[in-house]
Amino acid sequence: MPTTKTDNEINTLIRARYPIIYIVSWEERRVEDAIRAMAQSGKKVYTWTATQGIEPVSGYGARAISVQSALDFVESCDEDALFIFKDLHPYLADALIIRRLRDLSARLKVRKKTLIVLSPILKLPQELEKDVTVIDYPLPSFQDLADLLDLIAEKMKREGAQVDVSLNPELREQVIKAAQGMTLAEAENVFARSLVEKRRFDVDVILSEKEQIVRKSGLLEYYPATDKFEEVGGLKSLKRWLANRTSGFTERAKEFGLPDPRGILLLGVQGCGKSLSCKAVASLWNLPLLRLDVGKIFSGIVGSSEQNVRRAIQVAESVAPVVLWMDEMEKGFAGVQSSPFSDAGTTSRVFGTFVTWLQEKTAPVFVVATANDVSQLPPELLRKGRFDEIFFVDLPEFDERKEIFSIHIAKRKRDPSQFDLDSFAAASEGFSGAEIEQAVVSALFAAFAAGTDLTNDLVLYSIKESVPISVTMAEQIAELRAWAEKRARPAA
Repeated sequence: MPTTKTDNEINTLIRARYPIIYIVSWEERRVEDAIRAMAQSGKKVYTWTATQGIEPVSGYGARAISVQSALDFVESCDEDALFIFKDLHPYLADALIIRRLRDLSARLKVRKKTLIVLSPILKLPQELEKDVTVIDYPLPSFQDLADLLDLIAEKMKREGAQVDVSLNPELREQVIKAAQGMTLAEAENVFARSLVEKRRFDVDVILSEKEQIVRKSGLLEYYPATDKFEEVGGLKSLKRWLANRTSGFTERAKEFGLPDPRGILLLGVQGCGKSLSCKAVASLWNLPLLRLDVGKIFSGIVGSSEQNVRRAIQVAESVAPVVLWMDEMEKGFAGVQSSPFSDAGTTSRVFGTFVTWLQEKTAPVFVVATANDVSQLPPELLRKGRFDEIFFVDLPEFDERKEIFSIHIAKRKRDPSQFDLDSFAAASEGFSGAEIEQAVVSALFAAFAAGTDLTNDLVLYSIKESVPISVTMAEQIAELRAWAEKRARPAA
């Protein structure tokens, strides 16, 4: 019997004698098993593929390899039956096949027969829109993946395999969450791969499989979670806010009554750690990090930009829970106001699709967006409900500069305790985190060229030679601070 909401919907359509149902899914076996379970006693299930024809082979003799002969079989069959046609979409460009399906639709309505088109791609000609009902079959649920994991673990125990399949409740949930967004076949493969590579169920191995899904889309970039929050200097308020939501996507949080975290917008001075913080969120929460490049969304073909943003959203949701990073958002959506005159409204439509999704999304996709110039951001983006919080990232204070110097000296294989960090912090007032890093790197180059090791004097000289952004862009930074004073939450 049907077990999910979608299964119930399909079952209702079959019982209501809807003639043609188009199911969009990659999972042929899973969908076919569900349909067979729906078939009432006495109702037969036939499948058709371009390579095997109608199966099981009927008493009518011909195997019905061609689409025309297969549709003839559907019409002439006297049995109450369900007919699953796999990958029929390439043939739906043929005017003869379209006409044949329209004729068949009218005749199936008075018979207890249903034609089910099963394909991973929705390709429906306009002529069939009123005759066909489209169903998007969802990916496996948390419980489906949990059942699969338990099944594999039991099988390994029975076979006496030399692997560790024991999982505490927290790790078990992490493994299942990491597999969400995959088909059952993909999850089964990656669970097996994890057992072969690590001799246990390993979250990192499972997450690496999601990288393949993202790369195939061509619209999103996958970033491995290599940046740790320990490498981000300062921003204690932001770190505390994120740390409190580390378990925000767990079942325990849902049972407690908490909604999924939605996202944050980081505004502030260039080079102060906004992008680094985005990458560190994924590492802190042990989630995949995807970067949405708005430039890839827009392309030269009319109508494809709107399709691209929907596809990017679909891919992000398919691998959820996930962190979606949008860097320098104001540049991506610049010109929204003038869009109706400059690009026939393409930017406005893409932006509208995106902000509507931000407001209405139910999938656990945590959006982390950054912006340097708040004046370029459309006001619709800043209203409550799009993001959980808007943080302002300012230039680092004295103690934060000390911490940043310590981090970058340690990253270059030196002991920070051997350096005068107080002098560095005092001399670098007005420096951004990126400028502090470059001061350390510049001093290292000077030491390398002179054949000596890094010294306090070399670092101080490098600081003295630098002109910070707080000097070159003093007016813009003052305006940004004035705007953020009552409109955003300090990150530090």
